[in-house]
Amino acid sequence: MNKIILMIPLALFVSNSVHASTDNPWYVGARAGASHITNMDDAVTSVTKLEDTNFAGGVFAGYQVTPWFALETGYTHLGNAELDNKQGSYEAQGADLVTKFSYAISDSVDIFAKAGAFYYDWNAIGSGVSNSDNGWSPTAGAGIEYFINKNVSTRLEYQYYNDVAGPDIHFAGLGLAFHWGAPAPVVVEEPIYVNQVTIATLEELRLTVPFAFDSSTITKGDAAKLAPFEQRLKEQDAAKIYVVGHTDSRGAESYNQTLSVKRAEAVADALRQHLKMDSTRIIAQGRGESEPVASNQTEEGRAQNRRVDIISPSLDIETLTQVIAE
Repeated sequence: MNKIILMIPLALFVSNSVHASTDNPWYVGARAGASHITNMDDAVTSVTKLEDTNFAGGVFAGYQVTPWFALETGYTHLGNAELDNKQGSYEAQGADLVTKFSYAISDSVDIFAKAGAFYYDWNAIGSGVSNSDNGWSPTAGAGIEYFINKNVSTRLEYQYYNDVAGPDIHFAGLGLAFHWGAPAPVVVEEPIYVNQVTIATLEELRLTVPFAFDSSTITKGDAAKLAPFEQRLKEQDAAKIYVVGHTDSRGAESYNQTLSVKRAEAVADALRQHLKMDSTRIIAQGRGESEPVASNQTEEGRAQNRRVDIISPSLDIETLTQVIAE
């Protein structure tokens, strides 16, 4: 039995890679290549010789349902296989309806497989040969697709058509597809930040340290009470500490002035030794007996006047933060 060459349909299909198909689900294209027919004697029995390899091509369209699954349809002209020993030809054409499964091996390359049905229409016409038929046949194929960009791809593929009214047809070819339909990109405006200044007020710190009569030595217990002042100096560069020494009225006024300075310096030195910082932020001064807080006529009053007042004035702290403009 003679063999006849069929032009295999350019099965309508274009496979999209995962990244590109998600962007542009719709596609159309065309393909061209060669077809080869086997088992031709099942369709035409009176032909002794024919060209069993012929040009084939077609167009296709499809929709990428998911990044890996697509539906495709199209038209394929299977061509005219010339009869060598008779005047005439064998022509086949039809429509493809296939599903396509893709797997991305890189951002721009897919491999794919497809399967479905082919509705064919064929005719064998010539001297002593006349036959025609139409119907459905199963089809399957595989290939590789390269995305030039998100809108254009090319592919190399093979497709098999089983029992097209008897013969089996093999197609191999190249295709070119155009993709579109991606939603418009969402424009996300960059937030605009503005500087926001907040002011927090640190309350005044105040402590009074008592001293024994005629003494300028601070006790360990009183030195431990200086911790809040030390902390403020560490955390706030603008903070200052004022240390003011006082005495009672017993003794000469000049002596008491000197003693009050010694008491203030004793407290200031205790702060400086712990912090190891610029001494200009700790200001020590003596007021002698000039600023009593109680009567110097009683022992109890004089004990209250033998003191050092430690003061850290209230402080406004500016904090600069960036917030999104409304």
